[in-house]
Amino acid sequence: MSRMGDVLAGFHAAWEFESDSVLIRYERGLRTPKLLSALGERRIPLAAIGRVTLTEGRRGTVVLRAEPRPGADPLMEAAAGQLKEGCDPYRLVLPAERETLAEYYVDELRSRLTDSGPTERFLVDAPEAPLSFKAYDGKASFDGRTVRFRWFWTGASSAKWKAGDQSFAVSALSGVEWRSPEVFEGHLRLLRGEAAPAQADQDPATVVFGLGYGPVHESLPFAAAVLAAVRGRGSTAAVQAATVPAAVAPRRDPADIAERIRHLGELHLAGLVTDEEFSAKKAELLAEL
Repeated sequence: MSRMGDVLAGFHAAWEFESDSVLIRYERGLRTPKLLSALGERRIPLAAIGRVTLTEGRRGTVVLRAEPRPGADPLMEAAAGQLKEGCDPYRLVLPAERETLAEYYVDELRSRLTDSGPTERFLVDAPEAPLSFKAYDGKASFDGRTVRFRWFWTGASSAKWKAGDQSFAVSALSGVEWRSPEVFEGHLRLLRGEAAPAQADQDPATVVFGLGYGPVHESLPFAAAVLAAVRGRGSTAAVQAATVPAAVAPRRDPADIAERIRHLGELHLAGLVTDEEFSAKKAELLAEL
């Protein structure tokens, strides 16, 4: 770091050291963890780093890791310690023969770090909106201002069908709860400062993950972007997106509307939806044509 532009390349990533930040570029390839490929590159201000370590890795490698300060990175805040080691965006694995070079950069970084305590705001940019992904029971989308859940008739519970598709303004949210799809009962829940149903599949403010649905590389950047917007510390692009007037919503596919009315009718016949609820929801769906 004695000069700008120094690069330390490892497996799946290369770190470029600058006077006030580290630019991390992740490889795109079959062997690169999908989350890292999806992130592409990230600029980490030195002010966002609490400490740096260098440890022995597996099979003739060493591991350089920068530990972000609490509250500095919306991605790591949303992950809440649930990322597997190989998906850690702050971890650089190097061949053991580069250990001496790595030690040099570790010493340089340590000499420039000023604080390890919590930050008052996010210092690392969140992934940019618009973002979307498919969960098991619906599609989630975020334009930088509003989160939308559109339910799938094949996966959504009757409670979610009765509630209808959901839209949540960032201003109405207090936070985000992300539970990795790699564990049991993975989900993305929007927190609104009020009591929510204990079961994620019964909560209209939650989308549920499953095998092949809500993968980490799609749902975690989404959660981080929403969290950053909620705290008012989003990336420049997200803030700009929040100031753009809402576009007129496109008309829905008639076949899709017909299918949803059919499913609503099945719920009605099964006694899960009252006559009033059926009539009101049917009218709402027909109005979207």
